[in-house]
Amino acid sequence: MQQRIVVLAGGIGGARFLRGLKSAVPDADITVIGNTGDDIHLFGLKVCPDLDTVMYTLGGGIHEEQGWGRAGESFAVKEELAAYGVGPEWFGLGDRDFATHIVRTQMIGAGYPLSAVTEALCRRWQPGVRLLPMSDDRVETHVLIDDPDSEGRKAVHFQEYWVRLHAATPAHAIVPVGAEEAKPAPGVLEAIAAADVILFPPSNPVVSVGTILAVPGVREAVASAAAPVVGLSPIVGNAPVRGMADKVLEAVGVESTAAAVARHYGAGLIDGWLVDTVDADAVAEVESAGIRCRSVPLMMTDVEATARMAAQALALAEEVRA
Repeated sequence: MQQRIVVLAGGIGGARFLRGLKSAVPDADITVIGNTGDDIHLFGLKVCPDLDTVMYTLGGGIHEEQGWGRAGESFAVKEELAAYGVGPEWFGLGDRDFATHIVRTQMIGAGYPLSAVTEALCRRWQPGVRLLPMSDDRVETHVLIDDPDSEGRKAVHFQEYWVRLHAATPAHAIVPVGAEEAKPAPGVLEAIAAADVILFPPSNPVVSVGTILAVPGVREAVASAAAPVVGLSPIVGNAPVRGMADKVLEAVGVESTAAAVARHYGAGLIDGWLVDTVDADAVAEVESAGIRCRSVPLMMTDVEATARMAAQALALAEEVRA
């Protein structure tokens, strides 16, 4: 019988982990619940960065060096928009990428929910997993920052905070706007309930995995699932492996350590936690919080190294189950 694995995934880290997971267990039935809090409307189009990064990475179309966007990309449309004075210029959509967003926006305009649109887009890319958005409803992660034009604060879209501002200004709060009213997309709760293993990859625990868990019913489904839940730390040596996760962790009052992120999820949600070998001293602290913990190499340097990480996560899940 195929092992049924559910993965709650953000963008680059989640996508690269999934590639290793597929290599480690090629016969597994993998369902990916993708973060849509990063979604943004640009140029009249609905852009889903995390869903597309998973789809392109597993489908062989990703720009490998960047970890996002299409390989062999050109930017003629972006340049023409800029010539017309149409922005924002800080978000670089390539010509090939534009085609994906056009198809998605047309289908949504025709009445198809995001989950059905994502399934249709995946027919081209054949990612080898079932990719589900966390919700068909609109959810957008906003970040509360100081307003340089006043003495107050303002909320900006997460993409603006991350891409335009490079997380250079302190974040005071992270708000998944619309999450409270959202419903899990069709198949999300059913996949969690039927899973043999649930994995939290080394994705951002606040704005990726955290946003998925903010959709009503998802956290509860994971916490009550019969399957063991194992996470992999995105923090190695007290710093994010990539990106600026420390900035948003600070906004929710969590230290940038492997142990602190484990405690942030909590023993009521996760059963096992993997930390990198450089953080081996954190194992006892995590286990004292009621979470089984092991230290293993957690750098996704290539597919083989990532596959070994995934295998270690599955092994820890079996250890928890036993």
